[in-house]
This record gives sequence, C-alpha cells and structure tokens, in this order.
Amino acid sequence: MPPPQLSDEQRAAALQKAGEVRRVRAETKELLKTGSVTFAEIMERAGSDDIIGGLKVESVLASLPGTGKVKAKRLMEAHGIADNRRLRGLGDRQRAGLLAELS
Repeated sequence: MPPPQLSDEQRAAALQKAGEVRRVRAETKELLKTGSVTFAEIMERAGSDDIIGGLKVESVLASLPGTGKVKAKRLMEAHGIADNRRLRGLGDRQRAGLLAELS
C-alpha cells in the first residue's frame, strides 16, 4: 500500500504535530524522573490527555526514580501487562495494581 499523498502544508503540519507529541512525552518522563509529578498524577492525566495516554507503560515505569528497565519489566509481568501496552489501554485491575504498588 503506497503512503498517502500529502500536500506540503499537510506534511509540515504533521511534522509539527509529531514534534510536539515527542516533546510533551519527553517532558512528562523527565518530570517523573525528577519527582515533580507522581505516577498517580500521570495516570489521571492519561485518561483525558491523548498524548500522555499514548505513552508506553514500560517507558513510564522505567522513568520513575529507583526504577529501571528490569524492574519496570518485572512490574509489568507481575500485573499481566503486555510489553506494547500504552497507559490508556490499561485495564482497571492493572491500573489499580500499579497504583497500589507505586504509591
């Protein structure tokens, strides 16, 4: 299937939007690393903010202070969360389990 044909203006708008999404996600993970925002606050924002909701669970968990990739992977396995799951895709039990363990 060939890629969609976009005008120069559409392409520029898409690139600008993608850059904004990457910036917001990077800032969110940095705020988590520094402790300026809690995991519970991020989970709350994920319900209403599509950009935050699109973050992968593993990258958010790995951004928490004292948590790296290995611990994030173990947390996800313990709560039955798939590797490719995003915040907005978490089930109620998975969300509650992570919040209980990380709060």
